[in-house]
Amino acid sequence: MMNLQAGLWQQQTLKLTMTQELTQAIALLQYNTQELSAFLEDKALENPLLQIESGNVQAMDPRKDRTKPTKKKTDKDKQNWIEQIGAKVTYLDEYIKSQLDFETVTAEGEKVFDYLIECLDENGYLRAELNEIAVRFQISEEEVNESLKLLQELEPAGIGARNLQECLLLQLKRIEKRNDLAEEIIENHFHSFAEKKWKDISKHLGVKMKDIQEVFDFVQKLNPRPASSFQNEKSSYIVPDVVIKWDGESFSVSIFDEALPKVSFNNEYYQKFSSYKDKQVSRFLQENNQDYQWIIRSIEQRKETLTKVSLKIVEKQQEFFKNGPSYLRPMTMKEISEELDIHESTVSRAVREKYAQTPYGTLELRSFFSSTIKTTSDENTSSKQVKTIISKMVADENKQKPLSDQELVHLLKEKEGMVVSRRTIAKYRDQLGIPSSSKRKRYD
Repeated sequence: MMNLQAGLWQQQTLKLTMTQELTQAIALLQYNTQELSAFLEDKALENPLLQIESGNVQAMDPRKDRTKPTKKKTDKDKQNWIEQIGAKVTYLDEYIKSQLDFETVTAEGEKVFDYLIECLDENGYLRAELNEIAVRFQISEEEVNESLKLLQELEPAGIGARNLQECLLLQLKRIEKRNDLAEEIIENHFHSFAEKKWKDISKHLGVKMKDIQEVFDFVQKLNPRPASSFQNEKSSYIVPDVVIKWDGESFSVSIFDEALPKVSFNNEYYQKFSSYKDKQVSRFLQENNQDYQWIIRSIEQRKETLTKVSLKIVEKQQEFFKNGPSYLRPMTMKEISEELDIHESTVSRAVREKYAQTPYGTLELRSFFSSTIKTTSDENTSSKQVKTIISKMVADENKQKPLSDQELVHLLKEKEGMVVSRRTIAKYRDQLGIPSSSKRKRYD
């Protein structure tokens, strides 16, 4: 029976308390360069003792360069300057409106037309219901449909479609030499065609499988994303957090922090107000000074941890950095954490959304971690290597008799010594965007 008697009891327990400094250090560790820059800029607004100088990575200023008489300009310098001139960006809405004859469109029709453009997604598909647009502008659905037809007649072909089927049909009807079989199949047998249930189509239309294969090849040349080549927003660029170099003899690992704002202590502000004999002012200075010191220590700790983890990754993946992606070995975060004597979650935070500039491109640090695949020999391989081999096998297969998942299992074991289940092969295929063997089959 439970004892519910009231009284005073003494009990000893272990409890981890998250201090403000520890919480901040954990937060800063998982920040990438852009997030850390934003954090420091926000902190500079809160803490007058924290000074930042943004933009340590300076853009080239041609005016200053031209005024330097000591540096002789070369053709190479001119070429570098030319390469920095941005190409003219074409925006989808501007391009569409430039084709419209506004003299033939009423003011109300222009508003509906503009709204239709606003409802296009990044691929050029209309993401709005016609009845909702009709209610919004208090007009009939037929009037909305007239505006939509006007939009769909413009370039790029397929713009304003409500689904892939309509997008392809709009493009087929623009082609000078019309393909009647392709239009018939896309309009009336689209789902069977997409799922490669071609025998049903062949029987229904009385055409050969080879004819349907030709339609398939023809449709592949159409653009399923008509607006993909247009700019919708400013391009974003990846700033590497780590730079890894191999000079043929040794590795070098450095933290790329030039893109971070330069942090310094505002000593002038501190000296000015520390002379005030006011408790509130003294407390304010003390708290902000402590906050500044915490931030500096957290930044150093972040840099130290990121360096340790990056060095360990290079140590474990030397063959990758020397010879390329196919030499990536299996490696887990637990393995790194045990060797560095830190918690696995620390490794996870250290590599979160961070990138390394390597001899083989700028890669996410997480991409160096992969699960182990058993082999018939004593050595292990990584899941990434298996995916690379599957991609190559599928690329080289006989398309009239494509490899089934079970055949891939057999080939991996016999030729590569890799033991992988059929279910795992199917999962990797999906991740690589490779269709099943029945959908890869060709009939010519």
